[in-house]
Amino acid sequence: MKDKNLTDYNINDLAELFFENVDAVVVVDSSIDTYKSIVRRGIFEKFLDESGSYHDLILDLWFHFNGTAEKVSGDYQIFADATGIFKGKYSRRLKLALKDEDVPHLVQLTVYPFEKEKKYIFILDEFDDNESLQESLTTKKINTIQETYLFSMYIDLVADTTSSINVTEISDDVVNYNLKYSDWRMMIVNMIWPEDQEQFLRRTDPEYLKKNFKPGRTSSYDCMMRNLEGKYIWVKLIFSRAQTFNEDDYRFVFMVQDIHDNSMELMSTLQKYEEKATKDPLTGVFNHGEVEMQLNSAITHRQSNEEPSSVMLLDLDMFKNVNDTYGHSVGDTTLKHFSKILMECAAEERVIVGRWGGEEFVIVCRDKNGDDAFALAESIRKKVEEYAFPEIYHITVSIGVTELQKGDDLKGAFDRIDKAMYASKHNGRNMVTRM
Repeated sequence: MKDKNLTDYNINDLAELFFENVDAVVVVDSSIDTYKSIVRRGIFEKFLDESGSYHDLILDLWFHFNGTAEKVSGDYQIFADATGIFKGKYSRRLKLALKDEDVPHLVQLTVYPFEKEKKYIFILDEFDDNESLQESLTTKKINTIQETYLFSMYIDLVADTTSSINVTEISDDVVNYNLKYSDWRMMIVNMIWPEDQEQFLRRTDPEYLKKNFKPGRTSSYDCMMRNLEGKYIWVKLIFSRAQTFNEDDYRFVFMVQDIHDNSMELMSTLQKYEEKATKDPLTGVFNHGEVEMQLNSAITHRQSNEEPSSVMLLDLDMFKNVNDTYGHSVGDTTLKHFSKILMECAAEERVIVGRWGGEEFVIVCRDKNGDDAFALAESIRKKVEEYAFPEIYHITVSIGVTELQKGDDLKGAFDRIDKAMYASKHNGRNMVTRM
């Protein structure tokens, strides 16, 4: 056949040449979820079975992380059936990785549908090394630009269609999906963090988009969404209405941007500033302002509810002698260890520990009546008495306890625990008094 003149070739010659050179030919019947391999050469001898499930073939071709054989989370595999529907000729490049190989193979896929049937011919060819290198260099440029964008698609609300869908972690190219926007929306909501699902449905509702977006307008909001590995990450959901001159033309670009690392860094920074604003820098418990706010909150809650709440004031006995005898550095160390005891005692209790000032501390006890608060205070008193503090070895604490009443305000409640604490001091220290 190689010696033939060009004018002598016929369709049978070309068919023979085609089948001699093509790497894989697969016939598909999607109506019965079945494929059959007609030709398998090279990597496709390992990649394709003689026959099998068409659904599984789509998963192997599309639903793996770009350049690897690792499958995406099962939640996203529900889109496989929509991906395997072709209404016309289709062609794209794929990166296929065999399970025992580290380097992916660059493959060209072409799909020919049977007319008016859910049957297709898949033709697959592996590129040679030079073509793969050029593709790799191009891909790196694309990834540099789009590395934070996980997903994008085009939406037509009037036609209720999606198109030009691109999932960057699966492929650098646009992926074939045949999905109505209304169907996509109800499928993807299950990937949104449960507490964010209501907002997602409201913000993606077609009527909301039509009402709130003028042509050319872009809007976004942040939420948590399950990624292709099945883990929740912070993302930015972006909607942009296409700039058209027809007010009744509702076409949008939708994108999902990965902002997880930046969000976590921001939250960490905010947490640090919050701690600075609410925590005592020496002891790490709440500062005066925060514990006063918590006490006010407990008083307000008690006025409108039947659930009990109590509060206690704690003062280290003879603490001035510690500073005078051992120095303020030892005094600071003592306060830190005392705070540690309070936090350990409060760890499994619904209580809030704060430093009122100096060696005075306040504990707000939500859902505890006077008896329960007294028992907790007595437990704290004993632990302080038995604790071996650095340098000073032993110190005691005097505690005042009161149960909040419906008519209490901050001054009235604090006056009671202050009097109770001083009664403990007056009656010999190292004791708990309730008023």
